[in-house]
Amino acid sequence: MTAKTIKRQKGVTLISLIVICALLALVALLAIKVAPVLEEYLAVVKVVKATAQDPVSREGSVVEIRRDFDKRKQIDNITAIGGEDLDISKEGGTVVISFAYSKKIPLFAPVSLVFDFEGSSAK
Repeated sequence: MTAKTIKRQKGVTLISLIVICALLALVALLAIKVAPVLEEYLAVVKVVKATAQDPVSREGSVVEIRRDFDKRKQIDNITAIGGEDLDISKEGGTVVISFAYSKKIPLFAPVSLVFDFEGSSAK
């Protein structure tokens, strides 16, 4: 065979394919572990805002507002935070509910992700 008849082969090598699959597996693992935590945070924000806008909460005491939040959080299956974790205040006649919490997600062996969430009904 001469140099003119040999064509150069193109494609992905086996090692490259293994590396790409490992990276895709890592991204999938992160997505599977992180998505529920972010979804729960969005549910907390929704429930906090709904609780603050409720007409009963506007005239209610702090205990009643916390009780209302606890009832609403059961509907959305929120486990990260409870009514006792809320900071409740009134600003200009409106109820402002604030919260902050951390969530640790173990990935594998000694590696974990930690998320620090905070939010308010005023934002």
